[in-house]
Amino acid sequence: MADVHLLVQDRVATVTLDRPPVNALAYETFAAIADSFEELSAGREASVAILRSANERIFCAGVDLEDSPRRHRTDGRRHDGGEQGDPRDQLDPGRIVRRCFSAVRDCAVPVIAALDGKAIGAGTALLGCCDLVVATDRATLALTEINVGVLGGVRHAQRLVGRSLARRMFLTGEPVSAQEVWRRGGLEAVVAPEDLLTTVSALAATIAAKSPIAVRLAKESANRVEDMPLDEGYRLEQDYTSRVRRYADSDAARRATMEKRAPDFRWE
Repeated sequence: MADVHLLVQDRVATVTLDRPPVNALAYETFAAIADSFEELSAGREASVAILRSANERIFCAGVDLEDSPRRHRTDGRRHDGGEQGDPRDQLDPGRIVRRCFSAVRDCAVPVIAALDGKAIGAGTALLGCCDLVVATDRATLALTEINVGVLGGVRHAQRLVGRSLARRMFLTGEPVSAQEVWRRGGLEAVVAPEDLLTTVSALAATIAAKSPIAVRLAKESANRVEDMPLDEGYRLEQDYTSRVRRYADSDAARRATMEKRAPDFRWE
């Protein structure tokens, strides 16, 4: 995948956006991101994923404005004289974008974003799909769709910054600093640029050391209870506790804690 690189090492996956010059999201980029996170969900090698950019000055500049009209062509062809693509995309040009965001949000393993530089439009929406975000002190977030005659991203931004700031971003198109987002509880930490990957890697390593079964069920349960009423959400969490206790890895975690030693998880 030319626009996206996937590497798994020590149970930590790293998904790197690499579409010069600014990581603008074309159809192929959306598809590559979706493919990467769907692959992680289907495999057992990783327990956590890091989403980062190969570009130190920008995380993601949002939707590629030159590619977008091609994606919205009513004839299903991305170029004059080209072949017609997937009919689902012809009838619903936004399908690939939703598939991308869903693949990140519903990825079976937790996703930690390493944010450096600018996250604009769909770049901010991508962050809103992640479980945790660590940013540098020079990072900014923005929803600039209103400046270029389109809309979108506010619902994802609400997961990061809440209703009020998300609406300000959406209506003004103006950027906000990582520090302001952190102050509102939307970021795990704000660090110096040289400390970003070290901080994210340490967080990922902590998660990777847990039972891979428990981590996946924890991620799934957290997603499901997010918009549920308190009592119904907690009842569902209790059901997930019953589910995770069926596995031998649950007993391994309990015994290791009691015996003050490292557990031996076997995906069983």
